[in-house]
Amino acid sequence: MESLGAPLRVSSFLLLEFRQSLRFQIRLHAFDRTKGFTRDEAELMQRRLRSDLATQVLQMVSVDWSDVHQRAEALSARFTESRGHRLVDIMHVATALHLGAEEFLTFDANQKRLAVAQGLKVRV
Repeated sequence: MESLGAPLRVSSFLLLEFRQSLRFQIRLHAFDRTKGFTRDEAELMQRRLRSDLATQVLQMVSVDWSDVHQRAEALSARFTESRGHRLVDIMHVATALHLGAEEFLTFDANQKRLAVAQGLKVRV
């Protein structure tokens, strides 16, 4: 994050996905202690997220969701059947394109392929 030199722009959708993931991991852990993570761990991650937003390590940006959805529809029509992209991955790439991003951060190989196909420089 320090090497970026500027706040990492994030959408409300990305923040929702992160928080949803925390809740889901708590549920997994509740049923199988070898999976997911504890509520305390999730709360720590939430505090760190709030801190990163407050200190502008992360910067939430406004998004025109109608435009993002149109871009996502086009990406889905072009790539989903042939490459098997999930909607959440398509939405993140469409949001990046909407925001005029040149770089894209991901740890997901399939999402990376979609971002690269759209001309984004991918960092992992």
